[in-house]
Amino acid sequence: AQEFEQSRIIKFTPPDACRLELMRFRTQYNGQDLPFSVRAAVVVQGAYVELQAFINMSSTALTPTRVTSVKYCENVMIRFPVPTQWIKALWTMNLQRQKSLKAKMNRRACLGALHEVESDPVIQVSVGTAKYESAYRAVVWKIDRLPDKNTSSDHPHSLSYKLELGSDQEIPSDWYPFATVQFVMHDTCASGTEVKSVGIESDLQPQKHVIQKAFYNCQVEIEKKWIRLDGEDPDKAGNCLMQ
Repeated sequence: AQEFEQSRIIKFTPPDACRLELMRFRTQYNGQDLPFSVRAAVVVQGAYVELQAFINMSSTALTPTRVTSVKYCENVMIRFPVPTQWIKALWTMNLQRQKSLKAKMNRRACLGALHEVESDPVIQVSVGTAKYESAYRAVVWKIDRLPDKNTSSDHPHSLSYKLELGSDQEIPSDWYPFATVQFVMHDTCASGTEVKSVGIESDLQPQKHVIQKAFYNCQVEIEKKWIRLDGEDPDKAGNCLMQ
């Protein structure tokens, strides 16, 4: 502590062959500066339930930080929780063995696209991969990089999965779902605290050891919607509508 007060340099002796955490502290962060936004909704229509999720890059993320580069996110993972009553509908039988239903790539999927409800459960994504993972009890959408290399930087991306449920498998009244969003951004300092260099004894180039990146972990509320069909009880429908 005395050394830091005099030189503003943190000196420490790390243990051998160990991964260590030197410092952790709270910081305020302006959410408007996030590189992309996620919007998700669960829509109930009769015996069908559909999850719709959309990703839109923010204008700040599309602004080049250097002359030839644009900020991008890596290892994007978005988890959408699934109620226990719906899990069976997300598995298929193949050669007498259960398998998790994987996403079907559909790059033509776009924001607000109209399509008919299919009889079989289908997961569709416009980028990346998605499937139900029992470890999280959620449909997990994984994207290697945003913006995607094969599409324009401002192109929105979407995920949807549709389930045909029985009459007793509607949205649970006590289910208030949140999507968990995780990703990594290089050359980013979310807290405002920046390490200039890391040096060791007899090291001629201490700056080469510094790799700056930020790990993001946030939650997005999933909106619940009910599309009432003719003859449905309006009171029953109202119970599943979140204001």
